[in-house]
Amino acid sequence: MDKKSKIYIAGHRGMVGSAIWRQLEQEGYKNLIGATSKELDLRQQQAVSDFFKAEKPDVVIDAAARVGGILANSTYPYQFLMENLQIQNNLIESSLAGNVEKFVFLGSSCIYPKLAPQPLKEEYLLTGSLEPTNEAYALAKIAGIKACQAIRQQFGKDYVSLMPTNLYGTHDNFDLATSHVLPAMIRKFHDAKLSNHATVTLWGTGAPLREFLFVDDMAASVIFALENKLPEHLYNVGTGEDLTIKALAELIQQIVGHKGQIQWDSGKPDGTPRKLMDVSKMHNLGWKHQVELKEGIQRTYQWFLDNRQNIKEIKI
Repeated sequence: MDKKSKIYIAGHRGMVGSAIWRQLEQEGYKNLIGATSKELDLRQQQAVSDFFKAEKPDVVIDAAARVGGILANSTYPYQFLMENLQIQNNLIESSLAGNVEKFVFLGSSCIYPKLAPQPLKEEYLLTGSLEPTNEAYALAKIAGIKACQAIRQQFGKDYVSLMPTNLYGTHDNFDLATSHVLPAMIRKFHDAKLSNHATVTLWGTGAPLREFLFVDDMAASVIFALENKLPEHLYNVGTGEDLTIKALAELIQQIVGHKGQIQWDSGKPDGTPRKLMDVSKMHNLGWKHQVELKEGIQRTYQWFLDNRQNIKEIKI
């Protein structure tokens, strides 16, 4: 891909979008554009259409979405379904209308059936029922995948969907009401450490298995997709390795330096028993993650410490 190509990163201020922006700049891509949510409401079809007509991007990366953990997904299913559909539909439609040749759509491993065989292969999509706690978000993302697949098939454009496993890293969301499990644990253990190493209560039993990918590795996979014409429309992006939530909690506790007790609230939902990604397709094409979990958590916690005063609480 030409280093002068005009690349629009939707959601460029978020954890994933900002990581993609940084890596593109490091790779020599200078013609990058973005718009904050105040400048452009991606839920508004006309506003998005006008933005595309004015900017005329060559490449679009959709890293914009309404995201959250089990609590947020369970409490606000309508917003998670409708807003994500609006955002991605507007971006995809305007890209097609504007003759954008390359589009990278980012989703989530929650698109796969709750009880699908492990590890999760791309072909398991739509073979069973979804996990109820994040069904709304998953349905929206599945619609986006299918839209990109249809454009690829019908119009011959290079529209590809990348499905990351659980992402974490610098610029993450540490708000306890809306964050995902790993940053929420960092926040809880840190706050408890400051409160004389108070007991930390965590949701569920700690038994589920989860896979985690550092956000810089996700950004690298996006650049890999931009610089190569991938032969299929859907790819998993992850490490291919997982651990129990209990083991994750103990690792984070150690890195943060919390010396208190961990209490598990088994009355709260565990979510899907396991979500390990089969990443063999991306590996076979030449992409592989570089940052291992312990290093990634250390880097994330250090960023949290360095930016603690500037981290805003995210309210719904």
